Formats: sequence, C-alpha cells, structure tokens
Amino acid sequence: MPAWSIVLLVILAVLLILFAVLMIYGRKLQKKQEASQADIRAGAQTFSILVIDKKRMKLKEAGFPKIVLDQTPKYLRGAKVPVVKAKIGPKVANLMCDEKIFDLIPVKKEVKAVMNGIYILDVKGIRSGLDSRPVKKGFVARLKEKAAKSLTDNKNNDKKSKK
Repeated sequence: MPAWSIVLLVILAVLLILFAVLMIYGRKLQKKQEASQADIRAGAQTFSILVIDKKRMKLKEAGFPKIVLDQTPKYLRGAKVPVVKAKIGPKVANLMCDEKIFDLIPVKKEVKAVMNGIYILDVKGIRSGLDSRPVKKGFVARLKEKAAKSLTDNKNNDKKSKK
C-alpha cells in the first residue's frame, strides 16, 4: 500500500472518531438545554406589561442588575441580546427577551407576557392579536421578485407604447 493511502485512512479514522465524540457531546448538551428550558417554563408567571422600548444591545450596557452580569460567562458579556424596557405595574424595568419572540413584541402597547424573573418567554396581545412575524426573504427571493416586477413593468410599458 502506498504511503499516501495509509495517511488518508488514518485521517479518515480520526475524523470518524471526532465526529462520533461530537455527536455524543451534542446529545448531552441538548438534554441539558431541554432540562433547563423545562425549569424555566415551570417557574414562569404571566404579567401585564406596557412595552416602552425594545432593542438589541450589549449585556453590559443593558442596565441589568449586577448579579445578572456576574452569572453570565465573560465571553458572553459583550454579546448583543434582545432587551425590552417595560413598565410592570408602577415600576419600569429592563427585561431580557427570547430571540424567537423579540420581533413579535409591539412597542408602546400593553401585552400579557409570560416571564421568569427578568426573562420574557412569550407574549400575547391583550386587546388585539399581535402582528405575525414578518417573513424575511432571502437574497435570491428578492432578486426573483425584482425580476418579475421589472418584467411586468416592461410588458405594461410595451402595451402603452403600442396604443
């Protein structure tokens, strides 16, 4: 057997072993994440809140209590998180929001929020339903839409010029 084929087989074996280890580690992390989500959902309460403002900002700049920053790993303190400034009863508070529902939260409206501590898990409209999440189109879909629009515009211009 040539030397290059032996090297190739060894590299392939190492990659397969690495892939298997990553699969096992990924399953463990997934189970841990599911357990923590179940704990968060178990302690959740529903509040009526008035959303004042919402934006994505760094954890350090968000104005969260010191204990939140202390419990956050150092590499995540500079990461941008969805922050909602809301009035809960007479008190104004900065709340962290789940990334999935951040786009659903209306600004300057009252909503019912399912919360655990300062973390918003879900929102529901009080007086009216919330707007559905806007569908983000990909680059190719936007190009196709522009092309179709230009074709229809060209056809309309051709018909006008023939008249």
